[in-house]
Amino acid sequence: MQWENTPESSNIEDRRGQGMSAGMGGGGASFGTGGMGVGVIVIVLIISYFTGINPAVLLNGAQIVTGNGGQQQQVATAPQSRPATATDRTTSFLRHVLGETEAVWAEILPAQKSVRYTPTTMVLYTGGTQSGCGGARAAMGPFYCPNDKKVYLDTSFFNEMQAKYGGGGDFAYAYVIAHEVGHHVQDLLGILDRADEAKQNGSRTQANAISVRVELQADCLAGVWAANANKKWNLIDQNDVARAVATAQAIGDDTLQKSARGYAVPDSFTHGSSAMRQKWLMTGLQSGQVDSCNTGVE
Repeated sequence: MQWENTPESSNIEDRRGQGMSAGMGGGGASFGTGGMGVGVIVIVLIISYFTGINPAVLLNGAQIVTGNGGQQQQVATAPQSRPATATDRTTSFLRHVLGETEAVWAEILPAQKSVRYTPTTMVLYTGGTQSGCGGARAAMGPFYCPNDKKVYLDTSFFNEMQAKYGGGGDFAYAYVIAHEVGHHVQDLLGILDRADEAKQNGSRTQANAISVRVELQADCLAGVWAANANKKWNLIDQNDVARAVATAQAIGDDTLQKSARGYAVPDSFTHGSSAMRQKWLMTGLQSGQVDSCNTGVE
């Protein structure tokens, strides 16, 4: 992936090296978990791993159960982060990829959907930090928080991708980032709000199905970004695409569940099967059009 000569973004908060209390404020609580014990946190993360439910949701629910929901409100304010001035290759790469998403979506979102693009901010952290959606931990992987309009990324996830999820590679990493930015695009289009409302009015199985459609659409939007970015800067080749498709295959719910317990439970899927994730990434990549990403979530 040829990213070195593309635009750079300044919309990065670099919280790396601030320690595990970054974003906590006072009171000594850890990761926005309201003072829950380590044992509770570990159990919640294990449940999340086997069910596919967002750990932030489970942790927030656990706070209510343990009577610590009020403390969560006291620590929800993010810290003043140091400027993203690091010059390491990873930081440079992330600034360029985020800058590419800003340039592309600022052009095509108004053109294709008559909606102005307002950039998201990417928060880089190590170990854990606080988000507008609760505690962020490395075990969650990258995620988008609609409450504060930010993408959260512990850069150690790239090491996980190399070891477990398709082998990594610059365009594979960019796909993951663009997927989270895709959620921001969904937020700007009002899709996330409508999806959340539909989830509240349905069963757990129905809510999971809606989550799958939301995630598959974000995969497609990542492809839409890539198609348009490639037209502008000639970023990728077939090998890059193959690496991104390998990542989509490796992070499908069926693949992850079979790896964890030997079988898959489709009703519990929250992100989609490997085949579906590959399909929708390629749909966006081949079309370059937002309207091609009709996964039924609108």
